[in-house]
Amino acid sequence: MHAITVIPGDGIGPSIVEAARRVIDATGVEISWEEMPAGLSGIEQYKDPLPEETVESIRRNKTALKGPLTTQLGKGFRSVNVALRKEFDLYINLRPAKSFPNVPSRYSDIDLVMFRENIEEFYSGIEHYIDAQKSAAETIGIVTRFGSERIVRAAFEYARENGRKKVTVVHKANIMKYSGGLFLDVAREVAAGFPEIVCQDVIVDNMAMQLVLNPHQYDVIVTTNLFGDILSDLCSGLVGGLGLAPGANIGANAAIFEAVHGSAPDIAGKNLANPCAIILAGAMMLRHLGEPAAAHKIYTAIEQTLGEGKYVTKDINKVSGIGTREFTDVLIQHVLAAK
Repeated sequence: MHAITVIPGDGIGPSIVEAARRVIDATGVEISWEEMPAGLSGIEQYKDPLPEETVESIRRNKTALKGPLTTQLGKGFRSVNVALRKEFDLYINLRPAKSFPNVPSRYSDIDLVMFRENIEEFYSGIEHYIDAQKSAAETIGIVTRFGSERIVRAAFEYARENGRKKVTVVHKANIMKYSGGLFLDVAREVAAGFPEIVCQDVIVDNMAMQLVLNPHQYDVIVTTNLFGDILSDLCSGLVGGLGLAPGANIGANAAIFEAVHGSAPDIAGKNLANPCAIILAGAMMLRHLGEPAAAHKIYTAIEQTLGEGKYVTKDINKVSGIGTREFTDVLIQHVLAAK
């Protein structure tokens, strides 16, 4: 049996996490769920957006499934997502972007995997005002050889293990000659140890354009924290948006799986949210736990349900879309029917 910490999250989080738990349980994998608060619910219960009880649960179970958490813009408490990554050294942010049938999007047959460095650079929280009037602020982005090497190596190892043919290193070394240059130099050193995999490097602004023009030319992408944050959402847009965008934050001693979209408080409690992203994250979690057959059942169920196009949520079919719970019921039927 797998012990998993589950964080329902804010807004639509509780409803989509419930959907994911139902679908995962339908695979037959034995899981002991330990529900813990964070975000707004953490403040309500413990006056802390990231209670120590939640941290200890993740430390004990080493695996968590997390719903979206509200982060206030420019004020309030710091991002709980960033705090979790730093607390458990979850240096890999893994973001696949894959096309599904009957989902409105610019392209078909997209199959990209983004490896974003998750700890360093401009998300490390080193920032301050530089004058008493608070009229100017500074953010410091630190890139290390250690941090660069382990994220690039993770991308190349993933490519090797999954039969991928190319890794694209995204950087801005033409302008950021020290930090970007260090990342690129380390990437080239790591690539030399994987001669069977093609390695190319692309400047980030050109990469943004190329992804829009011809995303099929890419396979596995690896980049620094800020660039990865932006480009991973761009990749999600290529396959229909964040409603189909799962994510994983992985370190040596813990892993947290999540939907990468926001908490959408405007539709919370209305049975409208598309739970696919968190359910796909659940499939990633099962694969991480050594349950590939169960993960395959979930992925196939989503592909079949979307392919039929009859019972989908309203973001995919505005005319005849169904609710979160009803969509989950259909997915479960497909999971139970899978062999």
